[in-house]
Amino acid sequence: MTAGAGRDRTPGAVPPLAEAIGVSKRFGSTVALADARLAVLPGESHALVGRNGAGKSTLVNVLTGIFPPDTGEIRFDGQPAPAPGDRGAWQSRVACVYQKSTIIPGLTVAENLFLNRQPGRGGVIGWARMRREARDLLETWDIRVDPAAAAGDLTVQDRQFVEIARALSFGARFIILDEPTAQLDNAEIERLFTRMRELQEAGVTFLFISHHLQEVYEVCQTVTVFRDARWITTRPVAELPRAALVEAMTGEAAELGRSTGHRQPVQAPVRLEVDGLTAGDGTYENVRFTVRRGEVVGLAGSSAGGKIELAETLAGLRRPESGTATLDGAALPFGDVRRAMAAGVGFVPRDRHAQGLVAGLSVGENATMTAASLGGRGTGDRDGIRDLGPLGVIGPRRMRAAASAAIRELDIKTTGPEQPVNGLSGGNQQKVVLARALAVDPRLLILINPTAGVDVKSKEALLGVVDEIRERGTSVIIISDELDDLRPCDRVLVFFHGRVTAEHAAGWSDHEMVASIEGVSQ
Repeated sequence: MTAGAGRDRTPGAVPPLAEAIGVSKRFGSTVALADARLAVLPGESHALVGRNGAGKSTLVNVLTGIFPPDTGEIRFDGQPAPAPGDRGAWQSRVACVYQKSTIIPGLTVAENLFLNRQPGRGGVIGWARMRREARDLLETWDIRVDPAAAAGDLTVQDRQFVEIARALSFGARFIILDEPTAQLDNAEIERLFTRMRELQEAGVTFLFISHHLQEVYEVCQTVTVFRDARWITTRPVAELPRAALVEAMTGEAAELGRSTGHRQPVQAPVRLEVDGLTAGDGTYENVRFTVRRGEVVGLAGSSAGGKIELAETLAGLRRPESGTATLDGAALPFGDVRRAMAAGVGFVPRDRHAQGLVAGLSVGENATMTAASLGGRGTGDRDGIRDLGPLGVIGPRRMRAAASAAIRELDIKTTGPEQPVNGLSGGNQQKVVLARALAVDPRLLILINPTAGVDVKSKEALLGVVDEIRERGTSVIIISDELDDLRPCDRVLVFFHGRVTAEHAAGWSDHEMVASIEGVSQ
């Protein structure tokens, strides 16, 4: 599509269901959008892609009425967008299912569906009627969730479906999905895509935002690329090769899928030995494996396969029913995160929003808080980390020096250690979480979904850190189903129904890895 194109102006053509025309938005001196454009046709799944900071989030906020554009226009079904304060009118046209769920876990599904609009009379809520209407709504859209269930007990995927149902109940038929697959396994992703296709047939239109480019080719018909706050191109997905899509996103050719794992088996002494670990809830059973010094080992498999629960056990978040794990010959302390860190375990959790960051604190405070919890003593000798202060009291100058060193080392894009961490892009927030894990100079670093929700360049940078720390002798475990995340690994262990069922040395093919993950060979 040429730079001047944005929509089909042929007489009689169906107008876009949602459209941004020449939209610009500034925040002080920062240009968040510059002459941005988007045209989403009725009934399609339209991908919006771009690196972190490309303007995607700002455009979503403009499309949903959170931010008014400085210049330009938003239209729905050919008509001007509602007035900024008319939330009901906006909700009847567009809704966004965010990567960070807006479902309230302490309420039931029905209460979430009808929050602030509960049926009733005279200020008295009609609970039976609300449950009945919730059940009817879920059945209408074939969403199999119990309306009486506590929302906090739902899976990530079911919470997404409840949010979609809530949006549809307002009358919206344009749904924005913001990184919907970031916390889903392969089977859940396929279920999501199946539901999207079914809802498309029922008249629902999707704007699909993802950093996983293969998903764009699986579920979308059209893709729009943003770069540096500007629209770059809009093309039919079938006409845009993946290499050309990456080039449009980055402005340069990118080498994705490169292999960085050692081709020869690592011969160093064993650092981690896992022997017969079994979870009381059955998520993993009789797991045995070793990780050598400087070795990178991947754990793959569906989320129900037990790999994440096992990783959280090694990091001190869980206690197994039986079995042992030793780090350089010393038993790991299960069920105690602080003692696990003191033993030499660094950990990047799977959800940086809920588990990885304290949103109200600065970049520096987040990046160094693990060193403070150990009384300023790491397990090694990284400069600026061991001497932050005694008894968990951090000297501000030392904290700033340590944080500044982490910012330089990990190339965190920030104005400085004092910047609030929630002001960073997703990729840079993930780097802060990684800095926090490295602050204790771990001998074993555990990374769960390390590149979820980050852009192409940030993904390459994060995985590049793995190469650097392995050279210092740090052992690394990467838990992911993203093939690019697993390529730096010397070995990949595949979990299936709670057991290790396959092991692949570096150099594996995508076909054999996917077959193992999906249990095809079982």
